[in-house]
Amino acid sequence: MARNCVINMITNYEDSYDQLEIYTVVAMEEKRPERQSISHRGVKDRKYIRRDFGQGHERLFLDYFAEPPVYPSNLFQRRFRMRRCLFLQIQAVAEASDPYFIQKRNAAGMLGLSSLQKMIVALWMLAYRITVDYMDEYLRIGESTALDSLKKFVKAIVVIYSNKYLRSPNNDDIAKLLAVGESRDFPGMLGSIDCMHYKWKNYPTALSGMLPGSHNDINMLDRSPVFAELAEDHGPPINYSINGNDYTMGYYLANGIYPQWSTFIKTIPCPRGNKKKYFASAQESTRKDIERAFEVLQARFAIVPQPAHFLNTKTLKYVMMACVILHNMIVEDERYVNGLEDFNYDAIDRSSQEPVSHKHTPEFMEFIQN
Repeated sequence: MARNCVINMITNYEDSYDQLEIYTVVAMEEKRPERQSISHRGVKDRKYIRRDFGQGHERLFLDYFAEPPVYPSNLFQRRFRMRRCLFLQIQAVAEASDPYFIQKRNAAGMLGLSSLQKMIVALWMLAYRITVDYMDEYLRIGESTALDSLKKFVKAIVVIYSNKYLRSPNNDDIAKLLAVGESRDFPGMLGSIDCMHYKWKNYPTALSGMLPGSHNDINMLDRSPVFAELAEDHGPPINYSINGNDYTMGYYLANGIYPQWSTFIKTIPCPRGNKKKYFASAQESTRKDIERAFEVLQARFAIVPQPAHFLNTKTLKYVMMACVILHNMIVEDERYVNGLEDFNYDAIDRSSQEPVSHKHTPEFMEFIQN
């Protein structure tokens, strides 16, 4: 009854300032306990939880973004997988590209969720897959809003940064890759190839047999853009010589499941002789790089190795691509900070290091006697 009276009052006002005051009155009227649950055509709707968005933003800001914050920068990097300056850089670009991340006021003039709350909840879902109840308690954000924030965040990351961090290698990149391969006794090597499967749990039955969980390393090649140009004979110009033979096409190290393509260099099963044993050992050791990269990616973002629960294939694609882009951004940022842009780990001189002693120490022998 009171709400109807207020609505009738709004229709009689023409001035915008008076209307804003009336909107405030409506918001205060909605906060009354009897308005917590409403009925629509006899069906009782769910109760509306009046979250204090400002309290969640203030807690988050004081904990990690104030000067000085409650938690230092090393804890921010450990909990959010990146340095605070990199996060603030992404936040500024995301706000400029998508108005969803800009904090707005509703009709009653109340502030909504801030960009910090929306982006942090998305990062936590990517990194930990923690329950929405915990995020709601700390950030004051509901389940549906958290999922919307995740979808908007991963899409913004892909749209903004994919041209830089998911592009094909240019001539300078190819020269660096060839130099790394040459230093590891594999001239002409462009890298290693392997496939990581993203399991889709709640897939629709109509797509059974077509979901990513049914893909293997063989049929994934048909969907990969890595060899699209190479199949059309438009590969990068590469010239190198092995045993007096000249070659003009680079290659990738692969395991035995891949097809017999000239661009794949696979290991030797059951090698005989020192020469073949050495080649198999060197090939398998070098090929471990791609597996280690996948392990680091899965350790950094827990949403990658665990089954996906989204029903939209586009969302699954954006989630995976966003995790790869963020991973590359974090690696680049850490290399820049530590001064390791062009550091060659294989060139470390270990000859000056003290040899490891395998003799029993007196303390250990004393421990054994006791």
